[in-house]
Amino acid sequence: MKRSLRTGVAYHGNRMISHVREDMRAIAKADMDIVVHMFSHTDWDRHHAKMKDVFAITQDEGMEVWVDNWGLGGPPGDKSHFLAYYPDSHIYYSNGEMEPIRACLNSPEYRRFVKDWIDAVAEMGAKTIFWDEPHLPKKSVGEGEIYGCACPRCRKKFEEKYNRPMPLYSDADTEEFRTASIVEYLADITSYSASLGIENIVCVMLGEEHGINLSTIDRICALPTLHNIGSDPYWYHLDGVDPYEFVYNGTKKNIDVCARFEKDHNIWIQTYAVPKGREEEIILATEAAYDAGARTILAWGYMGSESNDYAAQNPARTWDITVEAMRRIRDEERNRIWQECRAKYKR
Repeated sequence: MKRSLRTGVAYHGNRMISHVREDMRAIAKADMDIVVHMFSHTDWDRHHAKMKDVFAITQDEGMEVWVDNWGLGGPPGDKSHFLAYYPDSHIYYSNGEMEPIRACLNSPEYRRFVKDWIDAVAEMGAKTIFWDEPHLPKKSVGEGEIYGCACPRCRKKFEEKYNRPMPLYSDADTEEFRTASIVEYLADITSYSASLGIENIVCVMLGEEHGINLSTIDRICALPTLHNIGSDPYWYHLDGVDPYEFVYNGTKKNIDVCARFEKDHNIWIQTYAVPKGREEEIILATEAAYDAGARTILAWGYMGSESNDYAAQNPARTWDITVEAMRRIRDEERNRIWQECRAKYKR
């Protein structure tokens, strides 16, 4: 019987196969279902065969593999190495400033590069791609907000659509253009991966500064080749926030949108950058996501993201609490199913 609740964790920072085996056993022992593996440009160039082994080891332990497009076009993740080969594919801000590490989503060269990456994922035997936080940059400068992308390619496309030059500062038309750029990019690349039999999953950062809001999610959910839409209501960087309330509300909004479009969901719990002494909040947040109706709940990341500079201050304690949090909701789900069965069949 397929489990109604799925839990999982992001895994990165290690490519040593002996350690991967130990870690995958530890994740499986924690009764998790999904491991999200980063497959960056560097992995593609230097660890291709090893990453194929990593995927196989994960599957041998009985868990799904989701492949993350980590840093291909810039953050989240690495700086985009692609731009070294195609420097005219940089994002530019509306004031003419070049964004040094991010690729333009409307660049045909970048689209081809991503499709080549998808071919590599398919060849490695993976069945699911996790499109990690697609977004466009924007920042406050002077009297308004400058935004990307405003490269020559995007400026021409904007002028053809709106019959006016791109303005310096963000307005309703530029926000619509940014939204359309994200949605059109996802439509293109997910159509290609779906044609290869790959399931497409996305996680979006909610926030106007990223070109993502609930109306954008509506348009993303409408894409037939995106099967699962999620978000990451992270809270540790916010002052005075109740983690249960914040995660509950963020989860509910995500799930309500997915329900309207009959799409699956994924909700992320923050287990990186956890301040020492505040690990228990992970339990509150995980319970909140479950109570709001989430049934695919994942943690970023394994062992408190110990391999990164943004690691939890106490990675081991953070991982122990993460495992406990996931086990608690697993127990709740089992008890719920048992009670339903008992009510149905008890005489």
